[in-house]
Amino acid sequence: MPSGAIGSVNDFVVRFANVNGSGSASANEMFARAIMRMGVPVSPRNIFPSNIQGLPTWYEVRVTEAGHLGARGGVDFMVAMNPQTFDKDVAAIEPGGYLLYDSTKPLPASKFREDISIIGVPLTEICNREYSEPRQRQLFKNIIYLGTLSALFDMDVAAIETLIGEQYKGKDKLIGPNVHALHLGRDWALQNLKCPLPLRVRKADKIGDRIFIEGNSAAALGAVYGGATVCAWYPITPSSSLADAFTRHCARLRVDKETGKAKYAIVQAEDELASIGMVIGAAWNGARAFTATSGPGISLMQEFLGLAYFAEIPAVIFNVQRAGPSTGMPTRTQQCDLICCAYASHGDTKHVLLFPEDP
Repeated sequence: MPSGAIGSVNDFVVRFANVNGSGSASANEMFARAIMRMGVPVSPRNIFPSNIQGLPTWYEVRVTEAGHLGARGGVDFMVAMNPQTFDKDVAAIEPGGYLLYDSTKPLPASKFREDISIIGVPLTEICNREYSEPRQRQLFKNIIYLGTLSALFDMDVAAIETLIGEQYKGKDKLIGPNVHALHLGRDWALQNLKCPLPLRVRKADKIGDRIFIEGNSAAALGAVYGGATVCAWYPITPSSSLADAFTRHCARLRVDKETGKAKYAIVQAEDELASIGMVIGAAWNGARAFTATSGPGISLMQEFLGLAYFAEIPAVIFNVQRAGPSTGMPTRTQQCDLICCAYASHGDTKHVLLFPEDP
């Protein structure tokens, strides 16, 4: 370990460099949630959201007892699981930082830096020894490195076990194997590495009234508390999870306790035109209704938006923006629809636009 190794408690940045479709997202999110369960605020973000399977994806977690929401810049600890981006990932680490990688296949010294601490874990070797099915080897590899991190950062392993139980509630046969994989990584680290690192997590009481929630889920929860009872939508990345979240929130909050009857309606329409038409029809009949879409959906809804405007029918549209027209680049978010939303339809229309204040 270099003499200038970074040492910090409850204030550092961890970045996960993965291959999309490898099942890493749930393990990486579990890492962030576990730290929050220890009373330490976290601010996670996807550097790039979900891609086509096989392409690079990054997930960054800012651990900050002060509760900062924005990205800090720089990476203190890199979990490099993607050979395709390995050189770039190593270069992104702050001097004195740490690199965790799969050491099953030896790499030349030229792949590393002298001013960072190198932590090699034979993840593939462990998976090949423990599991026979290729998909199991791929998925449990993520939980194994999560176990390794729990030892390196001195995390509460019981909190992670609880999260695994919550993640697979109703699929109880998956809980045991995931907990086993977690301890495979943790036990290996405790036996073979110096744990914990100077970079570590310490239990605190700094969460306050914060909750761990994604933006689309927060918007859906806001719709519930805003009185929405109807959601008509057509799937389109990256907005689809908003309608999914509204479904989950309503199942918990919008069901009559005495009769068990649902007090909401969610309709997956045949296209974006139908979805906005249903929203306007529901609003015309007195319901608070909304749809969720992205730029191409807004383009298709122009005429209906003009109808709602001039007929003075209230309707809410969540536009989770993405780059480019038509199929565009659906996994690249971008504020690119502001003008077309402000003046949607054909002349003499001005719509109210609301923007999230912060991350």
